[in-house]
Order: sequence, then C-alpha cells, then structure tokens
Amino acid sequence: MTKLKGVVSHHDREVAELAADQDLTVAYLKAAMESLDDPNDRAGGLLALRTVAEAYGGLGAVAAQAGISRESLYRTLSPKGNPTLKTLVAVLKTVGLRLSVEPAHPAAE
Repeated sequence: MTKLKGVVSHHDREVAELAADQDLTVAYLKAAMESLDDPNDRAGGLLALRTVAEAYGGLGAVAAQAGISRESLYRTLSPKGNPTLKTLVAVLKTVGLRLSVEPAHPAAE
C-alpha cells in the first residue's frame, strides 16, 4: 500500500482529535454507546471505546493501567467483544471517564 506524503488516514485523524478534546470524546462515546442497546449493532460502541483507548495512550498502555492484559483488551474491544462491567469501568476510568445513567426516553413536559 502506497502512502501519500501529507495524507492522514481517517482513523489517525479521529484518534488525534479525540486525544485533543475530552468533550468531543464524551460526545463520541455517548453516541456510540447507544448502539449497545441493539444486540445486532453492538460493535459500534465497542470499536468507539477501542478508538478512545488508542487516543488516550494506546491499547497497551490503557490495558496496563486498567490492570488487564493487552490481548484481553484487544479481544474485549473487538466487534464481537463482550466486556465485563469490571473491564468497562476500568477502561473508562483509565481514560478519565465513568459510567452514567440517563432515562431511555425523556419525560414529556
């Protein structure tokens, strides 16, 4: 594959933007985590969390800080991954985030 001088891949650009802006990271993960509600579309949320881990030091560094093996993190954050609550909380904590709960449907006014 030939790399063009000065051309940055979409993924590399996404990782750089997420690393530079925590508010963007929060909005990105909130949108992606909505896919976890659909059993046929859970890959999007897991891959988004993987991209955030890449942005916040890389999968190896995040895995080490979260106290899990790099291989386990790669598997967990793959399209067919199935993270435990403990792993999810540890990864989010490592990147400076935490789980939150909100109503599935806002109350009518």
